[in-house]
Amino acid sequence: MKPTVADLERLARGAGQILRDGYNTEHTVHYKGTIDLVTETDHASESFLIREIQSQFPDSHILAEESGETAGENEGIWYIDPLDGTVNYAHHIPMFCVCIAYAVKGLTSTGLSASVTLGAVYDPLRDEMFTAERGKGAFLNGKKIQASETTELQKSLLVTGFPYDTWDTKLDNFKYFERLAKKTQGVRRLGSAALDGCYVAAGRFDGFWEFALRSWDIAAAGLIAEEAGARVTTLDGRADYLSTPISILAAAPGIYEKLLEELK
Repeated sequence: MKPTVADLERLARGAGQILRDGYNTEHTVHYKGTIDLVTETDHASESFLIREIQSQFPDSHILAEESGETAGENEGIWYIDPLDGTVNYAHHIPMFCVCIAYAVKGLTSTGLSASVTLGAVYDPLRDEMFTAERGKGAFLNGKKIQASETTELQKSLLVTGFPYDTWDTKLDNFKYFERLAKKTQGVRRLGSAALDGCYVAAGRFDGFWEFALRSWDIAAAGLIAEEAGARVTTLDGRADYLSTPISILAAAPGIYEKLLEELK
C-alpha cells in the first residue's frame, strides 16, 4: 500500500504537535559537530514518525536525519527530517518545520534511483502545511501556490543557507552571498532549507540556493517548488538534486538561468 498526500499531512501534523509542545521548554542540546545541534525534540519527533510509518506502511525503507537508514523491501523510500531548523528551535527562534517525502525506487540507465512523488513540509507555529503530489501542483493549506513571475535579478529577493562546516569548508558560500546581495533586493538566511524551498514555491522568495545538503533537507521542498512552477536543479544545472554531492537551486523560471550563471 502506497501513502497519499493526506497520509503525509497527518504524519507531519502529528510530529508538528510534538515540536509545538516542546518549543517553550528548556531543551537538552547535544552536539553532532561544532555547530550541528540535536535536541530531545528532534528524537521524539523522529521516533513518532518512524513508529507511525512502520505501523501503517510495513517494510518501508526510511532515510531519517537522526537514526539514519532503515532498510525495507517495498518499492518506496521515505525521507524524514523531524525538525529542520534545529539551531533556531534550540534558541527559541520560531522558524522551523517537519519535512516528509515519499519516493518510488526505480532502475535507470545509470542504476537505482528514486523519484519523489509526495512531499509535505509543516510549520507548526504558523500552522502552514505545504504539500505536493507529482503532476498535481503544490498547495499551502489546501490552496494552490505558484512561484513568482519575476524576470529581473535586480528586483528579486533570494534566500540561502550555510553548511555546518562553514568555518573550514573550501566551498565558501559567503562570496556568493555577497555577490548576489549586491545584484538583487537582498539575500535572507532563515535557517531552514525546507522552508526556504517552500517560500520559493509560494512566491515569497524568487530564488534559493544552498551547498552541502542532505536528502531529507530538500526532498519534500524540492518537489513542492517544482510543482509550484519553479525550476529546481543542482547548482551545476543537473536535474537530480538528490544525487551526491547534494546541492540545490530553486528559482522562478524568469531568473533561473541568471542565477545559475552567477553561481557557476
